[in-house]
Amino acid sequence: MIYLQLFSTFFKIGLFSFGGGYAMLPLIQNEVVTRYQWVTNSKFADIVAVSQVTPGPIAVNSATYIGYTSTGNILGAFCATSGVCLPSIIVVVLLYVFLSKFKESVYVKNAFKGLKTGVVGLILGAALMLMTPENFIDYKSWILCILSFITSYWFNLSPITLIFIAGGVGIILY
Repeated sequence: MIYLQLFSTFFKIGLFSFGGGYAMLPLIQNEVVTRYQWVTNSKFADIVAVSQVTPGPIAVNSATYIGYTSTGNILGAFCATSGVCLPSIIVVVLLYVFLSKFKESVYVKNAFKGLKTGVVGLILGAALMLMTPENFIDYKSWILCILSFITSYWFNLSPITLIFIAGGVGIILY
């Protein structure tokens, strides 16, 4: 039963999420932490961190890790991963057919402008949902978060570089 739940949950997330893995994080968190309680909020934060430094899309990495964690086997990882990937394949094929016919339409162009704005809100929501007391254990973690944001904004440093730097600083501090 959990395998079907994993597949259908991640299929819905993959089907109704726009903007990539970071935009999916609030939906994934709501389903796996709040609704089904497959993982704790703290464990979810760990999954996001590991998924960011692991090669591949964050949504796929998160789905794989959650599927494995919640079932304890590879079949759970496969169900969650295939659930999150299949909608993208279906949507890309359908969009190709649709957009090749209507790519110059004003309505299509305006729809994508609206989607871009919504995605920014979802990414901001994902960031805010991860700002919990479990993830900020002391003043050093707040300083590290603020310095990471400032460094990213002012120096246009790659997120991957920042992740490795923050991980190194975390090893030293903790």
